[in-house]
Amino acid sequence: MTGALDSSVQPAMVLENLVKFFGRFAALRGISESFLPGRLYVVLGDNGAGKSTLLRVVAGLMQPSQGSFSLLGSGKVREVAARVGYMGHAPLLYDELGGMENLRYFAGLYDLHDDAVCQNAMQMVGLDPELSRRVGQYSQGMRQRLSLARAVLHDPELMLLDEPFSNVDVHSAREMAAVLGRVRDKGKTIFVVTHQAALMEGVADEFVHMAAGQIVSRDAVLRSSLTAESEAAR
Repeated sequence: MTGALDSSVQPAMVLENLVKFFGRFAALRGISESFLPGRLYVVLGDNGAGKSTLLRVVAGLMQPSQGSFSLLGSGKVREVAARVGYMGHAPLLYDELGGMENLRYFAGLYDLHDDAVCQNAMQMVGLDPELSRRVGQYSQGMRQRLSLARAVLHDPELMLLDEPFSNVDVHSAREMAAVLGRVRDKGKTIFVVTHQAALMEGVADEFVHMAAGQIVSRDAVLRSSLTAESEAAR
């Protein structure tokens, strides 16, 4: 199925018959979809539905077995990599460094050398830039916040976030969800894979349900995955 688009607006992401095999197992099974810019999409589904695989493919971390996709108008991920932010299961942080030291390193990869960029990213996710503690001594919630700060510090147009609320207490997770809503309000496009869909109610523009490597429904309101799969099968 393909989401309805305003023909005057260039999609932020277009998937064309996207397939990904792991051996004989099809993790993605011919997905063809288009997604508008400036919206927050929440990707839902049971374990093994293909959610993380989809994000990793479009982030350029693995190649599709068949099909193609474009991000921000380009069919080559490397051409737009500096305009994309990615947060995966691995935090991609250096435990022996402090929070600001981590962000300074990653900012340098984008040729950003103003400390204010890192300070703003820390403050955006509710962390103190003055905190001298090494990241190895951070709580899991603090690590997730810092990982989110790393993903947003270069002000990306498109964000791909895989389980950003994992092992985060409910209060902190709601604060992080609110941050994502404010980022979206600045015109950014965000994809969030999560098993905690209720956190995104009131923030998400669309809930994208996946099952067995396919997108089975797209809804403006949160429904159960079972209901979405049942209606898609009719």
